[in-house]
Amino acid sequence: MQRTSFARMHCSLARGLDVIGDGWTLLILRDLFLGLERFDDLVANLGISRNLLTRRLTLLLDNGIIERVAYARRPLRHAYSLSPAGADLVPAILALTAWGERWARPAEGSPMIFVHETCGQPFEASVCCSACGRTIEAGAVRVLPGPGGAAKPGTMVLARRLLQRANPDNEKNTEGEGTA
Repeated sequence: MQRTSFARMHCSLARGLDVIGDGWTLLILRDLFLGLERFDDLVANLGISRNLLTRRLTLLLDNGIIERVAYARRPLRHAYSLSPAGADLVPAILALTAWGERWARPAEGSPMIFVHETCGQPFEASVCCSACGRTIEAGAVRVLPGPGGAAKPGTMVLARRLLQRANPDNEKNTEGEGTA
């Protein structure tokens, strides 16, 4: 079955998911972060089919999320690693892993423990406010319209609602231009 493309949606999350929003893709990125860099190692670790892995690696290469370097010429073999854009996804992968630890941990216990190299302590990833450093929780977030927002696919209703929240006295402007 072909996935629906979100590339034309007017939403940063949707467009990001268009590149990395597949379970296999996130697991491939996790394994690259953990040091598995060879195709056969990824196949063996994930139990993924070779043709599916090839498609996912091609998508990640084409979008600049990973890099590829030849390590053998005969036969031609490549090693894969995270690009700077891929490395920027590691905190999100760690946050998703922390959610899995809380809500879907295997009965046997945690499969991995992450240690922060800077302080040497085990940690559970969390999303923190870049201004005050406090942990972000769903009930403590307010969303305002952004400068690039508009009522377009992916934010059609949200853009209008965000504009109304930001300007409750201005009911006339409901087209959502300049919002979300």
